[in-house]
Amino acid sequence: MKIYRRKSEEELRDYGFGTKVVDRNQRLMHSDGSSNVRKKGLNFFENLQFYHSLIKMSWTKFNLLVVASYIVMNFFFATIYTLIGVENLAGIMGVTPFEKFMDSFFFSAQTLTTLGYGRINPTGILASTIAAIESMVGLLGFALATGLLYGRFSRPRARLVFSDKSIIAPYQGINGWMFRFANKSRSELLDAEVNIILTMITNEDGKEVRKFFPLELERNKITMLSMSWTVVHPIDEKSPLKDLTYDDLKNSDAEFLIFFKAFDDTFADTVHTRTSYRYDQVVFGAKFITVIGKGKDGAPELNFSGINDFEKVDLNFEAEKLTA
Repeated sequence: MKIYRRKSEEELRDYGFGTKVVDRNQRLMHSDGSSNVRKKGLNFFENLQFYHSLIKMSWTKFNLLVVASYIVMNFFFATIYTLIGVENLAGIMGVTPFEKFMDSFFFSAQTLTTLGYGRINPTGILASTIAAIESMVGLLGFALATGLLYGRFSRPRARLVFSDKSIIAPYQGINGWMFRFANKSRSELLDAEVNIILTMITNEDGKEVRKFFPLELERNKITMLSMSWTVVHPIDEKSPLKDLTYDDLKNSDAEFLIFFKAFDDTFADTVHTRTSYRYDQVVFGAKFITVIGKGKDGAPELNFSGINDFEKVDLNFEAEKLTA
């Protein structure tokens, strides 16, 4: 008879990534905090998420998309005006087909924006109907663009810059795993909190299983993030990193998942951000070089250009094997 064993609270805790190993050498989380899970099996319409994509994409892509949409829309209506005959647009001064098309294009731009200089105007029911439809499309399009701009500007988010590498450095007679970050926004971040989960692949009964280990920190909360913050996990007797070498981290496909949240004083809302460090982003025997200096007026000065700077040092205790 199989004896039932009640699982511990830690075994029942679900971090949302599952324990199944799909493939090695794959991040669970990208450095920008996005999940590395691809979704499939949805039909075309279920897979369309225009608003989410337009809100989350970079400003460069968003601006290029707006400009491209504007040009394509005007090109589309200019083609229609050309096909029905530019003689239906009074005031066209172009002589060649290209000049006539460009006149139609700029008339479309004026109609789409409801600007209208008055030199060119539609004549006849067909041209007037197309112009009316275009003006309605323009109103709806600019209303949508305005809403998206507001959504992108008003969306609270933590604008943090993280060090490229995490390090294992001497710490209070032992060693500690560390990384650092700073707030590059002018907003004040209050009640900042960090949680870190180490994930490693272990072998259980001949089967690879992904395990998760919450890391205890020197401190996981600070009142206000005004300077840089070096987060420290002491590698003591209770640490899952105790006696692990670089090869151990590599063979277990180790990844450190970082979760940050704070209260944004400007938006009066809680902001979140995520990132991760893989085993190949861990530097053994290093120490961060300070980024805090004194300005010309004597006030503290934070140098973001040095956020990644570190120097090599010797590690503490008997773990001489803790080398890359």
